[in-house]
Amino acid sequence: MSDSKAAEKPQETAPATAPPPVEPVPSPPRWLTWAGRRPFALLALLGLLLWLPGVLSLPALDRDESRFAQSSHQMVESGNWVDIRFGQVPRYKKPVGIYWLQAGATELAGLVSGHDDRIWTYRLPSLLGGIAAAWLTVWCALAATGAEAALLAGLLMLGSVLLTAEASIATTDAVLLACALGMQGVLLRLYRAARDDSAPRPSSRLVMWGWAAVAAGILVKFPVVPGVGLATMLGLVAWDRKWDWLAGLKPGRGLILTFLLVSPWLIAIAIQSQGAFFQQSLGNDFAAKIAGGQESHGAPPGYYLLLSAACFWPSILFVLPGVAHGFARRAEPAVRFLLVWVASWWLIIEAVPTKLPHYVLPAYPPLAILAAMFVLDPRSVKWLTPARWIAIAQFAIGAGVLTTAMLLAPHYFGAGISWPVLSTAGGGAVLALAALTLTVLRKQLLALLPALAAMLVIAPASTALVAPELEQLWISERLKAIVATASKPGDPSPAIAGYQEPSLVFALGADVVLANGSGAADAGARSGGLALIEDSEKGPFLARLAELQADATPVGDLSGFNYSRGRKQHVTVYRVAQLHTLN
Repeated sequence: MSDSKAAEKPQETAPATAPPPVEPVPSPPRWLTWAGRRPFALLALLGLLLWLPGVLSLPALDRDESRFAQSSHQMVESGNWVDIRFGQVPRYKKPVGIYWLQAGATELAGLVSGHDDRIWTYRLPSLLGGIAAAWLTVWCALAATGAEAALLAGLLMLGSVLLTAEASIATTDAVLLACALGMQGVLLRLYRAARDDSAPRPSSRLVMWGWAAVAAGILVKFPVVPGVGLATMLGLVAWDRKWDWLAGLKPGRGLILTFLLVSPWLIAIAIQSQGAFFQQSLGNDFAAKIAGGQESHGAPPGYYLLLSAACFWPSILFVLPGVAHGFARRAEPAVRFLLVWVASWWLIIEAVPTKLPHYVLPAYPPLAILAAMFVLDPRSVKWLTPARWIAIAQFAIGAGVLTTAMLLAPHYFGAGISWPVLSTAGGGAVLALAALTLTVLRKQLLALLPALAAMLVIAPASTALVAPELEQLWISERLKAIVATASKPGDPSPAIAGYQEPSLVFALGADVVLANGSGAADAGARSGGLALIEDSEKGPFLARLAELQADATPVGDLSGFNYSRGRKQHVTVYRVAQLHTLN
């Protein structure tokens, strides 16, 4: 009987282990949902607040900005929109795209009048390119996340120090970033549609717009935009071991469109330069960057990682946690695309010997998107805790570097620290401290607000209050004022020896005579007028004048710090009497 009862009694089993509860995703606040429906006007307004003070107030910078602006100015003056020249020599390092944009903006502004030129007109394409890059970051993010996180991604990208710098000066990189984002947004949508049945497939028209962005990127700075796209595609193929989604690119039609958009100018410049453009841009400039550290810009791998604390400030506070969060969600096609986009481009630029801070810029938008996704979904994942503390340390280091630079620059290169600068730096530091405190308390979304507010305080103050007062750095602007005072009607363009930075050519015009000391003496004695002689060429200049028995009278001088060369320089302005026997 007992045996049968035992048989009838159900066997006890160990209780099943319940899966850990899934932490719910917090709902975004109503104000963010409201703002997420209209991100573009907000981003444009903030971009103007951040960047317009620098665009309008910074003097022309050495060296790339002044080279681009002067070449664009000469394009307007000459009416030749095919050839690119700086002073009396060709400038064939970059394609024509940025020169067209800068020359067109200056033509529209109507402010070109001889030597009385203004640098801000040449900066307008960068300003608009930076705003477009923020908009396109939102557009890319919308393929991976909701409208609220997409808006935050645009804010994190727009508020970064590196994009602020590039959007405020007349160079290629803000426009180039917009081109890269136009292409990457199409690639992201194609990849996600191939891996996620619920994702819509991009239209043929949108795909062709992506190819048009590639063509625009080629005309601005040839290898970068195609390089970012190719690196991302190869990385995804290596991860998935599949390349079926690449058929959606419609490569035949796309390459034809790209050729049709790019080839007219390439053919024209090939004829104009007799092939010299391709030799200099590809054979010299591009190949030299790959082979070694060009123009003393070499650095070991890890360079961009070290700079990120300052260059991606204040967004760096959320970047590394965003990467950890993204890696935990790497099975999602859109997130995988973002991770591969970052990793592939970052590894390439760290491997290239020539390194400049802006080379990393195309890797920042996917990081901003991952960071924004983390801010709105801060659930715990593997490696999140160390990532948070490293990011906190990076943010603190970046805040310290930027605040210190803001305070020390006037002391060393200006008239000293003023109360407006001191109060602005203090306000930025308080906001940064508030962001750090809220991050430690795990209030990511609230921390983002004072972090961006700190940037809105520090960036305009640095460009509008601090930088213009650093008179020791603005040698060319001060020399321009001396030349304007000392010039007489009928004077030829000055001769320059020793200090020959592009900003001085932009300030005085393409007809200046660039020479060594004895050459400047010959030019002055032949035509009369002014000669600007740096101390390193002063001895040969005066010796040659003595040989020619020519008179030269100092009419002004100045000392300053040449930040391009990292040393102090002293320049004397002479009026040289014309020797009619040399005519």
